[in-house]
Amino acid sequence: MKEVEQKLIYNTLREQYISLDLPTDSIDAQSEFTIHNLKDIHNQLPYKSPVYRTNFFSFVFVKEGAGQYTTDEQVFVTVPGTIYFTNPGHFKSFEWRILEEVYLITLSEAFLKENVHADIFEEFPFLLAETVAPRVLPLDQFAEFETLYQLILKEYTGGSPYRNKMIGNLFVVLLLKIKDYFWNDYNPIYEGNRSSYIVKTFKQTLEKHFRDLSKGLVDKPLRVQDYADAQNLHPNYLSNVIKTKTGKSISTWITEKTITEAKSLLQNSSVSVKEIAFLLGFSESTHFSNYFKKYTQVSPVAYRKQHTST
Repeated sequence: MKEVEQKLIYNTLREQYISLDLPTDSIDAQSEFTIHNLKDIHNQLPYKSPVYRTNFFSFVFVKEGAGQYTTDEQVFVTVPGTIYFTNPGHFKSFEWRILEEVYLITLSEAFLKENVHADIFEEFPFLLAETVAPRVLPLDQFAEFETLYQLILKEYTGGSPYRNKMIGNLFVVLLLKIKDYFWNDYNPIYEGNRSSYIVKTFKQTLEKHFRDLSKGLVDKPLRVQDYADAQNLHPNYLSNVIKTKTGKSISTWITEKTITEAKSLLQNSSVSVKEIAFLLGFSESTHFSNYFKKYTQVSPVAYRKQHTST
């Protein structure tokens, strides 16, 4: 096992596995969605990962396995029947002692919005939760999830041109099952300490504002001061909490959200690049094009062509 002392951050699962000297044969280099059995990855047990952060969502389904995972210094045991998920920004690590059938699904925010639900965090607010304990289901309930993730696996390994849309529709059902079984009594007030609540409220405000921007309901991005005012906090205090808890500054969160929304509009609408620029708060379309290319290495026009020809 490769010893890694520093705390790492990964944008994709493939990037993470390469860094940790784990096999990547089953990981699609171009996909923002992955699913596989962890038994195929970890040939030597027990396995203990370094502490790391990710910029993607992870869902774990433990049919037959045992270990534990740690997120933001909270330790949770995983046993058969366990289901849990983590979202971007947290320090985490995991250990496995037994691995027979444990499926991991990872997906980006962009994939969620483009293929699962356009207003994903409004429909499924638990995805923004700071730290959520795993749930252990009885066999009959776990079997319902197993049917779904096996269908998702079948589509993932198939060659259909509609693969992502079919995965997205199946994943909607999976999220609805989670919402039904786990989160009917979800209440952010009971979620954790003060800083966790601040982070979650910031994420919700960010998400709502960009949704309003893309619909033309507001015409300019919020500043750090605006996010602080929304929670009656000093901007320096809010900035420190967000940076400490998520590993990313508020400006980075805003940049990533801007790019995600731009990609979604370019791929899923016929709105012109100029109109998209104005919707996202840019005064000039040239400024938007330069901004988009800086963070994606392609122009908005080229991105639209790449993603509407498939």
